[in-house]
This record gives sequence, structure tokens and C-alpha cells, in this order.
Amino acid sequence: MACPHVAAANLSKPTPTDSVYREDCTQCFDSIDDPAGLDVCLKCFNGGCVGDRNHAKLHSITRNHPLVLNIRRTRKAVVRDEPPPKMSKLAIAAETEADRYDTALAVKCLECGIQDLDKLGPALAPVVEGIMSANTFSKKEEVKAWEQEMTSCEHILLMQQGPPQKIESQDLGHCSKCDLKENLWLCLECGNLGCGRAQFGGVGGNSHALAHKNETTHGVAVKLGSITPEGTADVYCYNCDEERVDENLGAHLANWGIILSERQKTEKSLTEMQIEQNLRWEFSMTTEDGKELNPLYGPGLTGLKNLGNSCYLASILQCLYDLPSFQKRYSGALESALDLSDPAQDLETQLQKIGDGLLSGRYSKPDSDVVASEHSPELPHQKGLAPAMLKHLVGRGHAEFSTMRQQDAFELLQHLIKLITRSKHTAGREDPTQSMRFVMEQRLQCLNCKKVRYSNDEQDSIFIDVPLEKLPAEEGEEPKYKPVTLKQCIDNLTTSEVVELTCPSCGSKDGFTKRQLFKTFPEVLVVNARKMAIINWVPVKVDVPVIAGDGPFSLDDYLSPGLQPGEETLPEDSAAAGGAPAFVPHAESLTMLEGMGFPRVRCDKALHATGNSDGNAAMEWLFAHMDDPDIDVPLDLGGAVGKGGAAADPEKLATLESMGFVGPRAVKALGETGGDVERAIDWLFSHLDDQGDASEEPNASEPAASGTLAGSSSLPATFQLQSIVCHKGTSIHAGHYVAFIRKKLGDETSWVLFNDEKVVKVVDVEEMKKFAYMFFFKRV
Repeated sequence: MACPHVAAANLSKPTPTDSVYREDCTQCFDSIDDPAGLDVCLKCFNGGCVGDRNHAKLHSITRNHPLVLNIRRTRKAVVRDEPPPKMSKLAIAAETEADRYDTALAVKCLECGIQDLDKLGPALAPVVEGIMSANTFSKKEEVKAWEQEMTSCEHILLMQQGPPQKIESQDLGHCSKCDLKENLWLCLECGNLGCGRAQFGGVGGNSHALAHKNETTHGVAVKLGSITPEGTADVYCYNCDEERVDENLGAHLANWGIILSERQKTEKSLTEMQIEQNLRWEFSMTTEDGKELNPLYGPGLTGLKNLGNSCYLASILQCLYDLPSFQKRYSGALESALDLSDPAQDLETQLQKIGDGLLSGRYSKPDSDVVASEHSPELPHQKGLAPAMLKHLVGRGHAEFSTMRQQDAFELLQHLIKLITRSKHTAGREDPTQSMRFVMEQRLQCLNCKKVRYSNDEQDSIFIDVPLEKLPAEEGEEPKYKPVTLKQCIDNLTTSEVVELTCPSCGSKDGFTKRQLFKTFPEVLVVNARKMAIINWVPVKVDVPVIAGDGPFSLDDYLSPGLQPGEETLPEDSAAAGGAPAFVPHAESLTMLEGMGFPRVRCDKALHATGNSDGNAAMEWLFAHMDDPDIDVPLDLGGAVGKGGAAADPEKLATLESMGFVGPRAVKALGETGGDVERAIDWLFSHLDDQGDASEEPNASEPAASGTLAGSSSLPATFQLQSIVCHKGTSIHAGHYVAFIRKKLGDETSWVLFNDEKVVKVVDVEEMKKFAYMFFFKRV
């Protein structure tokens, strides 16, 4: 039976710019490995499942694309009656997909119901071949992310090579100054062979390639064992001390008799070794007697596959989707309100896809590709869900999260909150991040006239600086740090301190006392524990145990009482001070920071943010906020943002106007958010119908309406530890992240470790708490 849609579809094979979704469904994690396979649209290359959800049919109806390529993949049976041979030398002749799987293809028309169109016909064959040979979406994005990591440099672009000749490097030869035959680097300028630096994993090296550069100034070298027939390789510029890209690598290698098509990769690349080094920071997966912890399976116990340095994303997602607000918003059936015209590019769809994947339990099962045996006794864990589409959307347009580098998990959480807040929130679809929001109230009191000022700041987390006190070290051992309690850290956060400010009321320069307390409490309190020490002017993360018990604890004592009877408030509209006390930086600390080369505007910001008394604390703040978009915007204490008739800050207005937010809307957004540009943008996205009519603005002198503040001030405020993001490593941008979450397992509540795709029950989590980087406390 002929299908009329084939001729009418005007099909064409995918171009290099097209995304081909032939691994898993764009709306759930059903994949080509499921019994029914995956239907890939022949028109737009969307991947849709064929099972009970049948997202392929939904896509076909929504887009009127009836023709699909069904791909079914099954694992080939491999029978081994002896252990696999031990590799005597690193060789990357990797098993191909064809070696491991059998793949069945069928072209179908979902409208006509035809299940096996002629895929070899002239209209279909090129499209089918193009889909199967194209890079999948996840592979394409991974390549793109790695490529944007590296650029060329002037030393490569202006390099002059010596006369052409064939060198012994074709046979890998050996270093010109020692006998090493691996980890060899070819100087692209003169053809010298030198060994590299000693590397993680026992790869030897005596740095003779670097020595050659120091002797000759020839700075550009390529790692021989990393060269592939496709033209990729590790290229390093010793002059820049950076890994680089050589756009003319083939020609440069040919000058020394090396033909790309004849090469085979025999050694791991620098990138692969970096990922291995990060994964080396392994968390214990065994009991005290050495037995491997048993894997867990079921709803809420699904692992996430590491996409290469993506453990920071996996740990945050596991903690977020453990929250009731996220489960309510993103679990269950696919929302009918989602934009399904391009589901892979829709944030809401991908958040829903992750929710279904993690919470449903349908993907939480042993990896069928791993079978324990006497030769391979490891218990089979899950294959893990690959959150490639969500990672792409989260990183889109972001300088750091769009790369394949390890990132700070807390910065990722803040970025995710921002994206979700700006997402579509309609009736019945509440913002799930609202449960994390609360208000901190700051109280300033002049030491001379005793007048006070209260100001509120809406937050979604708190930072606690962890006190660092070294314990006496045993001989030959690294020093350890004295444990601190969570209460100590919160006491330090909320204690009163003296800051140097000029009073706008009495003109005194004696300063103010400053204290911050909770105005309201959230349903979920997120705490970021900053454990940074400055060693040789470089911030280094240290492992300080922060003792946070598993039982409930009270925050009642940290609730702000607010303005008290008899307290007199400072004037709000002082012409001399722009409506706020003038900030006078601590002289000694300012001198120290400026002596280090920091601009004055940054010094002021850092000192103001850290209490204006500790130059070292301000320096740490500067190192942590170097990439803030407003780091060079002058410190603004006035809150002159257009609310109640005050003039909005012109620079902040210009920032919003550059994004298309103009007129009264921009002014009102700044007024509603205390002059914070980031929060003003969030406000604009969540108040699309508010035109900023000044006549509708509340009077600044009137108190806020009841219930308008985020969070709740009701008591008791009792919280209990629910989950932890732990980190091993000396930098938050390296090492390894995992999550520990309290889960109900049958009749008991236990701690569960989520280590990428591995999900196991842990008996004792106390030892892991010293690696805690973030805490999630649930109000009980």
C-alpha cells in the first residue's frame, strides 16, 4: 500500500546545523533501548516514544509530521567463560556501537498506519542514512561545549615551521632527552619530540617538552597519542600555558610526515584525564567491612548519568526534586499547557521530563548491560538518565554552564532558580522555588543618636562562613580542622557588629551597629557553607566538619522583632546622603585591598558586604564575586529606585531598557525589588500584565499589605535536615559532587547516597558531613 505522505512531505536529510534526537524521547526518557524503540520524525528529527505514552503520535498530530523512522536497539549477547584479557598498554580502540548492539530500522506513517514503508526508496533512503550517521543531539552539544572551551592564539596563527621532513614520531619514537615512549609532545615548529609533565593516573613525564620551549621559545606542541583520523588532538601552547585549537593541524602535521588519516588515538586526551581526576574524588560505596553497598531502585531512587563533569548538576537536581513543591509541579502526566512545538528547546517540558524520570520509578532498574559474575563481582547499578537536553537549556547563553567544565553547584542552583522563576506560571502551576524564599531584615542603629533603620531583603538561601581553626597535626599528616556546629555559624551570621557609616540625621561618624535576622522563614531553608582559606593569595576550599544533627531544631530565636515601641527611625530622604547613610570604608582594609590592585568601587562593595571591618573577609568576597555582572557598578545604599516618587537609578534603568523593558514598568520593577536588577528582571517576567502605572503604586510610607512578604513569620520555626550536597576536592570548580537525601524506605527513614547513576543506602552519614557544601532544611 502506497503512502501519499511520502511524496508530499518534501523530506531532506539533516544538515550539520540540525539537531537529531535519536537517543531518547524529547518528552520522557523512553529510548531506542525500549522494546518498541523510538520514532524519529523524518521532517524535524524529533524523537518520540512509542509506548503507552506515545509522544511520537502526539508530536505527529501537533506538527502534522506523520512520517517517522523507528529505531530499536538490542544488546548483543556476549558469552565469556574466562576473564577479559588484561590490557598491557593503554589503547583506545574503543568498542563501537555496532560491536555492542543490533539495530533494527523501520519507516512508518503514523497517519496511514503503515508500519514498514520502503526505507530504501529514493525519497526515504537519504533521510534515513542521514539520521543514522548524524551526531545525536547530546553528542553534538558535547562537542560544541568542548570546542567553545578552546580557541587558537597568535603563537599558532603566526607560527613558522621548519623545512618539511619525515620524523620518527610516526612510530612514536621516544623523547629526545630520555627514554620515555608515551606522553610525547611534538614541537610543531621544529619537529622535536619531548615528554610531557607527569600526569594523573601514573602517566610518566619529565617535562622535556617544556624544557625544549624554554631553550628555543618554540611554544606550540601536539600530543602524538591523542591525534585522531578526524583531525582532533591535544594542542598546547606553552607560551600561553593553555590548551589550544589549531585550525590547520592537518597541514602542520603533514610538514613532519604525519598524515591524519593514518593515525589512531592511543592515549587519553587532557580532557579525558581531567574528567577522570574529578571522578577520582570518590565517596565510599562500601560498608565498614568492605562489602559494596546494595543499590536501591524505585520511585525517587533514580540516578543521573554523568555527562562529563556534570555531577554538580546531578546533585542539585536530586535535592530539588526531593522537595514537595517540585514534585507537585513536575511529576505526573505531561502538562497540556506545555509548548510542544519544539519540546527539546522548552524549559518547562524538560523540567517535567526530569521530574517524570526521577520520580516515577519507571527507569530505576539494574543496567542490563552490566551483569555481575565471578570475574566481575561489582553489583549492577542503574544506567542512569542522561539530562542532556536540560543541561543544554540551563547553559544556553551562559559563559560557564554552557561548557563542559566542572562548576560550582551553588551557583548552578541560583541560576536554575532564576530560570524557573522567569518560566511560565499560570493558575494551578505555582513557582516551585517559592518554597525557598524568605526575608532577612537588617537593623542599623546610630551609635550617637540611637535612631534606627530597618530594611528587608528577599532571599532564597543564606551563606554561612565556617570558622577555620586547625587542630594539632600528627607527624607526617595533613592538618585537620576543628568541627563547628551549625548553630555557631548561624550565630555568627546574625550577630551584631559595628560598621563605619555617617549618620544622615545627626551627622555623627561614630558608626552604626548592624544586625540581620529573619523577618520570615521559608518552607525549605538552603544553606551554603563557605569553607574557604586563602593560601598564597589563592582561595582554597578546605574540609571543615559542620555538625548539623538529624533531629529537629528551632530558629525561633533568630526572628526579628521589627520596629520596637520608642524607637525613632532615621529620615528616608536625606539630601546629603541620598536617602541613606553614607558609606565610609574601613581605612586600613581599604588600603590593603587597593594595594592588591583592586579598584576602589570593588573595594567599597566588598567591605560593605562583609561588615566593613575585615580586609581578609572582603578579599574572599572579591574572589567569589569577580564575575558578578555588576561588580563595577558603584555601591548604591539609597534604594532610590522609583518607588514612592523617588527617582530610579539611571544606570539600572539603562540596563533594563537594553533588555527591552522601558518606561513605568522598568521603574516599578526596580521599586518593587529594592533596586536589585536581577530581581527586577524576575519581577518583570512574573508580572507581564503590570504596566507600571504610577497611580497604582502603593505609597512608600504605607506598610506592606499582609501576606505580601515571601515566607512566614509564624512560630514555632522548627527545621530538620533533609538533604546535603557534598563535595570533595580543593576547589568548588573541580573535584566531585554527590547528594545525600533522607528517604522513606519501607517503614524506616534512611540516608540515601546519589552518586551520579549510583543510588545506595548508607548507614552512617556523619563522616560525609565534613564534605557538606550545601544543606537543605525542611520546615517541620
